[in-house]
Amino acid sequence: MYKQIDFNILSDLAKKREPEWKRFLTKNKKRIEKMDTKIHEIHSEISKKTNCLECANCCRALGPRITDKDVERMAKPLRMKTSEVISKYLRIDEDGDMVFLSMPCPFLGNDNYCSIYESRPKACREYPHTDRKRFYQIYNLSIKNASTCPIVYEVMERLTATPNP
Repeated sequence: MYKQIDFNILSDLAKKREPEWKRFLTKNKKRIEKMDTKIHEIHSEISKKTNCLECANCCRALGPRITDKDVERMAKPLRMKTSEVISKYLRIDEDGDMVFLSMPCPFLGNDNYCSIYESRPKACREYPHTDRKRFYQIYNLSIKNASTCPIVYEVMERLTATPNP
């Protein structure tokens, strides 16, 4: 039986494993581009066994980049104009990106459900990104995300345990 990693200690676990994950990338740079199939298999297996509603760390800690299209999508279920969504929920960060005004996400409920789930931003829809093509391009981001997401942590653990990817 799969036991989900305790998200309360996830950050500490990931920090301890980070050096090994970085060494893996260094040793496998030439082969890493061919690893998508293996990573997607791992992602699929772990995702099926993981209940994101038990954790919701991503909604508490990670401020996704919000696009104009995201604002339009979010405005509909909120029954607000896009300008109202921007003024009430968003700000421009130090990189010039639109992000939530504060974290946790203003749409995260006490039950860990998203009140705008069907209209959530693209970055939220695609998270934790471990099923995307050309995973090697976000490998370092995944090391960072492993501190927040049990799925990413487990994908990194299984991937780096693979002798010849």
